[in-house]
Amino acid sequence: MSVVGFDIGNENCVIATVKQRGIDVLLNDESNRETPAVICFGEKQRFLGAAGAASATMNTKSTISQVKRLIGRNFADPDVQNELKMLPFETSGGKEGGILIHFKYLGEKQTFTPVQIMAMLFSHLKEITEKNLEMPVRDCVIGIPSYFSDLQRRAYLNAAAIAGLKPLRLMHDSTATALGYGIYKTDLSNSGPTYVTFVDIGHCDMQVSVVSFEAGHMRVLSHAFDSSLGGRDFDEVLFSYFAEQFKEQYKIDVYTNVRACVRLRTACEKLKKVLSANAEAPLNIECLMDEKDVKGFIKREEFEKLASGLLERITVPCRKALADSGISVGKIHAIELVGSGSRIPAIMKQLASLFGKEPCRTLNASECVARGCALQCAMLSPIFRVREYEVQDSFPFSIGFSSDEGPVGTGLNGILFPKAQSIPSIKNLTFQRSNLLRLEAFYANVNELPPGVSAKISSFTIGPFPGSHSENARVKVNVQLNLHGIVTVESAMLMEKHIDDPVRRANAPSEMDKMEVDSGSGDENDVTVDLRSSDASANGAIRDKGSRRLEIPVREFFYGGMTEIELSEAKEKELQLAEQDKIVEQAKERKNALESYVYDMRNKLFNTYRSFANDEEREGISRSFQETEEWLYEDGDDETEDAYSSKLQDLNKLVDPIENRYKDEEARAQAIQDLLNCIVDYRKAVNSLPVEDSESINNECSKAEQWLRERTQLQDTLPKNIDPVLWSKEIKSRTEDLNSVCKHILEKKDPPENVEDAEDEP
Repeated sequence: MSVVGFDIGNENCVIATVKQRGIDVLLNDESNRETPAVICFGEKQRFLGAAGAASATMNTKSTISQVKRLIGRNFADPDVQNELKMLPFETSGGKEGGILIHFKYLGEKQTFTPVQIMAMLFSHLKEITEKNLEMPVRDCVIGIPSYFSDLQRRAYLNAAAIAGLKPLRLMHDSTATALGYGIYKTDLSNSGPTYVTFVDIGHCDMQVSVVSFEAGHMRVLSHAFDSSLGGRDFDEVLFSYFAEQFKEQYKIDVYTNVRACVRLRTACEKLKKVLSANAEAPLNIECLMDEKDVKGFIKREEFEKLASGLLERITVPCRKALADSGISVGKIHAIELVGSGSRIPAIMKQLASLFGKEPCRTLNASECVARGCALQCAMLSPIFRVREYEVQDSFPFSIGFSSDEGPVGTGLNGILFPKAQSIPSIKNLTFQRSNLLRLEAFYANVNELPPGVSAKISSFTIGPFPGSHSENARVKVNVQLNLHGIVTVESAMLMEKHIDDPVRRANAPSEMDKMEVDSGSGDENDVTVDLRSSDASANGAIRDKGSRRLEIPVREFFYGGMTEIELSEAKEKELQLAEQDKIVEQAKERKNALESYVYDMRNKLFNTYRSFANDEEREGISRSFQETEEWLYEDGDDETEDAYSSKLQDLNKLVDPIENRYKDEEARAQAIQDLLNCIVDYRKAVNSLPVEDSESINNECSKAEQWLRERTQLQDTLPKNIDPVLWSKEIKSRTEDLNSVCKHILEKKDPPENVEDAEDEP
């Protein structure tokens, strides 16, 4: 069983696994620790990860990247439209406002959802993991941004399911980072909690968390974020600057050329990294557009001035995280800075100015999330023993519930799970009902959400009620905010009382359903709310031990989510695509084998095998090699596995006789020596045998020696370029025959003494 953590970044992914000696970050096929989050569709197969990134410039409009920014989003969202402007592939609106991605594949136009594309990435990461660990991979923990909506979290779970993975938890990125930091921390203060702020500036977003650490325990006090501020936004500043510069200087508009945009953005990303360590940096791109080579130059001061608006936004989520946590800046012990976009010196200055101390870099900026996820997976897995360490995460949004009669929960907004609620959490709702019950889950405060996220989450229909029930029946609903940060109705039970139950409330209010909200912890947050209902009994019932429980079916509807049928179809589609990739790869392997055989055997034919082939054979084989080579680079450039195998078999038939002659010459010499050694050994062994047995063995040895002499003399008169008359296998067979006869004679025992003769002796 595997213990794996996945960090799915917007640009790159990292895989970590827990082994007996610690945590390892796995290498991909290119021996890199990071795998590009890129899926590229060629003419007949997909190129995933690093192969996809390498093929991106050749298949620009069929290369899907940054799918993390699209999954679970609405096509009409202005932020999504801004995202799509920077991406080269074609998109359109789908079911319930979702996103559809279009491109040409296998000779026809294909349509996929971001969930399906993410599933392809998960499948590739799963394949890398299984190849490294040499075992099947299923259980895992996946890192996600804390600002992900319920729909986005469900989309990740669906994508993982399509890929054959089973996430034990969707873990907030900063929580995973904090776990990797805190579990190894040995210098925590005994006088009270140690507060640490984690600032994660990734490729596309910024997340900030304030975490409290104590021995054996960590608690996330607050999450804050800017979902549209990351390293790529600084890249875009450079991109816009040079695009305008090239328009004036070289009279080219890169915005009109998709491939030019991709190449310039890649160059700007590299330039940003150079500026992080140097005061100035040049930009050179050959043949960017219209066959023009371009050059540029920028200083770090100029870059920081261009990015001043972005730098000012850095402190906003930091201040919000501090305010939500209730911790003053002076109590913050350390600021841990991580993420691929965090290396810009100006960002360090902004954070140092806000917190009054320099940010630390004790964690690996690119691998800390994956490592934390792997640790959490080990803690949730039954096969690993991890020292006890409590991880208490919090949820960044307020979730409300309402029934068909009104809000369920506290306050006007019907908040059931308030902001900063620890996860997982359970609430028990009790209704007194006699018909279908409908509940609606929603985000109670849209101002807490990232822009464009709908307040609707899901709806639940509870019923029909089983069996017969009286006016005293109560419905107990278990609502959970689970480890993934997803709200769901876990179960609903009908609490049916006995008809002769004498326990009644004397002065029950008329036409009232009683609903209780219980946090399950018995603390001061427990509340009781009364709701109007036309279905209620005039006599209110209270809890009674003499009742029976009947399970009530619960139907869930997730706004914008996948149905079971759609999920099943997506799994089948992924299997078909994987099979197509396998077919193409096998054909490539056979093609490479054929090409390698032609080159290898052509060289051997005129060197190693030269004396073992006559002129006619060499000419015929050389002609076949030339025809095969021409076919490989023309008509056979893109053929099936069977076609390459057939060509290889035809060449084998021509070359094998020559190769056999060459190999048998060396084998024949060894076989002759083995037979002669055998003859010598048996002739030495006859000295201690009876005369009759000795003569038998000597005769057999002489026969074998005579046969070998005659056959060898005949073979020596023949040229090497014809099939031998004496094959090594014949000599080996003769050796086996000699061994068989001689061993039988040597192992023959003297017959036992006659019993009767022994008794007659005096």
